[in-house]
Amino acid sequence: MDQVPEKLPHKPSWLKVKLPKGENYLKVKELLSQQNLSTICQSGKCPNLAECWGAGTATFMILGTVCTRNCTFCNVNPGKPFAPDANEPQKVAESVKAMHLKHCVITSVTRDDLPDKGAAHWKQTIIEIKKLNPNTSLEVLIPDMKDDSDALELIIKAQPDIISHNVETVKRLYKTVRPQADYLRSLRQIQKTHESGIRSKSGFMLGLGETEEEILELIDDLNDHQVDILSIGQYLQPTTEHHKVIDFIHPDKFKAYAQYALKTGIKYVESGPLVRSSYHSENHLI
Repeated sequence: MDQVPEKLPHKPSWLKVKLPKGENYLKVKELLSQQNLSTICQSGKCPNLAECWGAGTATFMILGTVCTRNCTFCNVNPGKPFAPDANEPQKVAESVKAMHLKHCVITSVTRDDLPDKGAAHWKQTIIEIKKLNPNTSLEVLIPDMKDDSDALELIIKAQPDIISHNVETVKRLYKTVRPQADYLRSLRQIQKTHESGIRSKSGFMLGLGETEEEILELIDDLNDHQVDILSIGQYLQPTTEHHKVIDFIHPDKFKAYAQYALKTGIKYVESGPLVRSSYHSENHLI
């Protein structure tokens, strides 16, 4: 007898989103296609894609679409990546200008295969964006660089306005959710970013099986390591092959965690079921 395929869990009403549509959405989609650029909006199946693209914003993903790590929550393909596209920094900068962005967010796959973890490519992308778009603020969401201080320093010297690195989940779940990452390594990078004088940012998901005590401990750890900006969102299982959603967290809980984070001293907090790391990121520069 054939086995019935497992179904994804039913989403509660507060996770319903609008289907993509509208003139701005189509313009962004066409521009990205013309430039052969990738976004985490698409590869990460972001629930805010319709809202953000409709407003003419997108989070660009550089250094390819194949990741050298295999996190069980992530929809980006793991494997052996191609060599970086040397023309990509210029193409991203031109797209930012064509979209008339006041604020831009760049992320990337993890490139542990590269000697500098992709830092030089990151630096060049930041330089090109700032050169062509001097009035556009810039946030970069970077991997952990495997504790390579020289790689992080290259990105810091390019002077983006915000450097973000997501811890993603509580310490106990790293072995199953982020098996190739390290909790303390991520915290150290956040602290180094803050100490450089650039705003530090991080984010994590709920619904992976964490306890309330672990969530509060994670918030405390982030505050202790001087995170300036924090985002908290609901984990949504991309496919049946990914880590299961253990629980859908009620919006009131997200509000409570935001209040706790602000009381610890974290300056800016975005917390809600549909919040993702780059959601409303332009507000964090005020």
